[in-house]
Amino acid sequence: MSATRRQVLARTGSLGLSIAFAGSISEIFAGTASARSAGRRGYGPLIPDPAGLLDLPKGFRYTVLSREGGRLPSDEGRIPGNHDGMAAFPGRHGRVHLVRNHENRRRSRVPVPTVAGLTYDPAGEGGCTALELDRHHRVLSERVAIAGTSTNCAGGPTPWHTWLTCEETEVRAGQDGHTKDHGFVFEVDPYDPRRTGAVPLTAMGRFQHEAVAVDPESGTVYETEDAFDKPFGLFYRFRPAKPLGGRGSLRAGGRLQALRIPDVGDLSAVQETGTTFRHVEWVDVPDPLARQTPIRFQDFGPRGITHAQKLEGCYWGSSVYFVSSFARSADGSAADHYGQIWRYDPDARRLTLVVVFGPGTDIQLPGESPDNICLAPGGGLMVCEDGDGAQHVYGLTRRGTVHPVARNRQNIGTPEKPEWGEFAGVTFSPDQRTMYVNCYTPGTTFAVTGPWED
Repeated sequence: MSATRRQVLARTGSLGLSIAFAGSISEIFAGTASARSAGRRGYGPLIPDPAGLLDLPKGFRYTVLSREGGRLPSDEGRIPGNHDGMAAFPGRHGRVHLVRNHENRRRSRVPVPTVAGLTYDPAGEGGCTALELDRHHRVLSERVAIAGTSTNCAGGPTPWHTWLTCEETEVRAGQDGHTKDHGFVFEVDPYDPRRTGAVPLTAMGRFQHEAVAVDPESGTVYETEDAFDKPFGLFYRFRPAKPLGGRGSLRAGGRLQALRIPDVGDLSAVQETGTTFRHVEWVDVPDPLARQTPIRFQDFGPRGITHAQKLEGCYWGSSVYFVSSFARSADGSAADHYGQIWRYDPDARRLTLVVVFGPGTDIQLPGESPDNICLAPGGGLMVCEDGDGAQHVYGLTRRGTVHPVARNRQNIGTPEKPEWGEFAGVTFSPDQRTMYVNCYTPGTTFAVTGPWED
């Protein structure tokens, strides 16, 4: 077994907050609301939580909104487990609507209950739940939003206030009891899930989806693929036939393409921040449904296609940003790193490596590699760490400083060998006053309030 990031840092004496300047990191915040205070130093040290759930800086408070295994107020069954990607949408009278993924596979601890009209494949145990909160973080309703899907990992919001939930699997009908093919994106209406139902957006491709981001000007949807084995995943764009057409418009189809950088077969080979590729290419995917061959194995011609290990978080800022959580040459990557953040500028057709995490590079996370990310109101990014021993949400400032924001204290291991469920789905309320974040295991959704913009 290869050493984890935490073990490497412990051996090198670097376990703790490592602060370094990254000249190109300011690109992340250019043109965004977060730029105004992105130079802050952090919120201070984390204070141990007497309840043993969530450590936060002084002045911050949390509310537990939902925990796996409890009863859904809708009486549809139990609250599912494996909480993952999430987004928050505005409601009337200051209310907030949350949509939350459940990354359940077959034989999961607490599957998403099947509900008539919202179930894609009765054998699928993943899906989403929707919560409605009042302005005081009281749960007004909690119900199934889509069921019968599989391995719902991340996704992304649309400009018309729906959620795109992504299946991180390529399981086929007939495998392990499944009645339908999986590996699709589904649209979920957070206000009334029955308006979207359980319809796969097949034109967006069948592959191991991770996250998506929608260009609010063109309607182009960018998609990451977290493939587990070599050849690793691709970075895609989907050009809808009805761009920005609102709820249900993505069912009209469109054109799926994959990113190609000439003479670069693996993004991990790029190690220097600020490296820019101008006029990158987008190549049509031969078979988006992957009827016979997974997309990453398909023939993209003699010039090939560009792959990357662990393509995960994806979000829209002034451009589209996406994350490679790590790359390991032992797994077949061209080089090693502990996380990259890339920026693609659609207008200039230009791709830039903005940040590299890891020893000897721009920024060292104290723990594991970056996964889910989002822009924060107080300046910078919120980063959920990923990997063995992952336990923190970190803030990343414009100056390249890393500071802890939250630490999960829920031990899912043993006193002799403690383990903590990683964080996922970090997002902010529409008024930017509350951070919502999930603990993957045991599935727990928190609302965190505090001086985010001090």
